[in-house]
Amino acid sequence: MTPILLIDGRSGSGKTELASRLARETGAQLVRMDSLYPGWGGLDGGSALVTELLATGRWQRWDWATSTHAEWHNVDLARPLIVEGCGALSAANRALASHGIWITLDAATRKRRALARDGDAYAPHWDEWAAQEEAFIARENPAALADEIVDGVNASAPESAAPASTGPGATPDSTAPESTAPATSTRPDRFARWRALLDPARVEQ
Repeated sequence: MTPILLIDGRSGSGKTELASRLARETGAQLVRMDSLYPGWGGLDGGSALVTELLATGRWQRWDWATSTHAEWHNVDLARPLIVEGCGALSAANRALASHGIWITLDAATRKRRALARDGDAYAPHWDEWAAQEEAFIARENPAALADEIVDGVNASAPESAAPASTGPGATPDSTAPESTAPATSTRPDRFARWRALLDPARVEQ
């Protein structure tokens, strides 16, 4: 199976940084769902477009300036691919991918990060987007679909942070259902593992 990695998590959790680093270090193709969502009400629409992308290798960019669909793009489904964004880890998408990562982080830190990054453009839409995230999590339970759960405190670092917490003392997103997936430790060799997952040599001939 062609290596296809889905990286999901709520806004501000650290998805973008992790996906960017992995793409740089492996040469994998990268599609960001920010380029797919059809507007601020489009989380579910973006998730469905990932399914189409993984089936066909084609996706159409959403132009945020004009609020219209723009040009089409192609990915090579015979080469390693990373798809990053909230909504990536649906049941339909995970069935077409080889590995899934869910990034978790407390709500206050996520909001601070997201608004520092996107500022005034995002602030009026924060609650609307958060409600869509909560609905997606309740329906799809992406943490349970993930192969591993990563603490977003420093998700893009090669070593560090403890694995995502579970249980009564945990501080991840309060709306995420308790996962049945194994929480994999963020060990110093985790980038070596992820690079291996995206190795082109893993593509079946």
